Amino acid sequence: MENLVSFIVRRILIMIPMMVIVSIICFTITELQPGDFLSQYLDNPRISPEQIEALKRELGLDKPAYYRYFLWVRNIVTKLDFGYSFSYQRPVFELIWERMGWTVGISLMTILLQWLIAIPLGIFSAFRPYSFWDYTFAVIAFIGISIPEFFLALILMYFALNAGYTYIGGLFSPEFIGAPWSLAKFIDLLKHLWIPLIVIGVSGVGGLYRIMRANLLDTIGSPFITALRARGLDEAVIKRHAVKNALNPLVSIAGMELPNVFSGTIIASIVLNLPTIGPFFYNALLNHDQYLVMSFLMFIAFITQIGNLLADIALALLDPRIRIA
Repeated sequence: MENLVSFIVRRILIMIPMMVIVSIICFTITELQPGDFLSQYLDNPRISPEQIEALKRELGLDKPAYYRYFLWVRNIVTKLDFGYSFSYQRPVFELIWERMGWTVGISLMTILLQWLIAIPLGIFSAFRPYSFWDYTFAVIAFIGISIPEFFLALILMYFALNAGYTYIGGLFSPEFIGAPWSLAKFIDLLKHLWIPLIVIGVSGVGGLYRIMRANLLDTIGSPFITALRARGLDEAVIKRHAVKNALNPLVSIAGMELPNVFSGTIIASIVLNLPTIGPFFYNALLNHDQYLVMSFLMFIAFITQIGNLLADIALALLDPRIRIA
């Protein structure tokens, strides 16, 4: 237990310099973007150059880049202030927090769906290699990995409309938007939710299926499985040991799944009109909304760090060698 606590503390301490490096990279990337938020006003004849200069001073864009970076970091550390959105004229933290719930909820449901489908199918295929169903699942997995998310969303929307769905964008029908929660609203949510889950999760299902199948095939062919069979253990027990060992690498992959799914929600949210952070980030990029872009990138980096930390803790619990490494 002491080793585990020491391991977790070490991993948390490593996160701090990593986030500092990420913040520098995020700021540098947004600074390298040509133009700024006020560039869109340059061609507007109703706004004079003097007004643009006044806006630049008001928004702090006249200050040197290093000064704005240190001011931004200082406000995050001391006030949890991630800056001000030029486009929405509201604090960035409020804007991100409003859409955090649906973004995290859809992402976690997608990951759960991916694991519930991919792992059993990978185990099934590995224990029946080169069979009809193995080839069938492999073809479906390759299709899922290769098909673009926006294209899959359009296909599903087409079939949903032909099946009689009258409103397929968003998460609720118009009569339930803004309405208090009820059983009817929950059922309406379920009717809309299946399309985003499939669109965001299908490529992950294909990838996880391929990894699980390959890991289990490698484990089945390893010497320790041969030794177990030589000792006369029951085949069901041998398979259980093989699956347990094959799952270990997937635990570390799980830490990377959350940011991947977050990224996947950006395109799906734009096409399907979902109330997540994705469309916000896209609009912020178009409008040079610097602090909103940087905060979103920092948020993705933080989620990645948390995901890796949880994956490392799970690995340390499963394999004691990790704790003392």
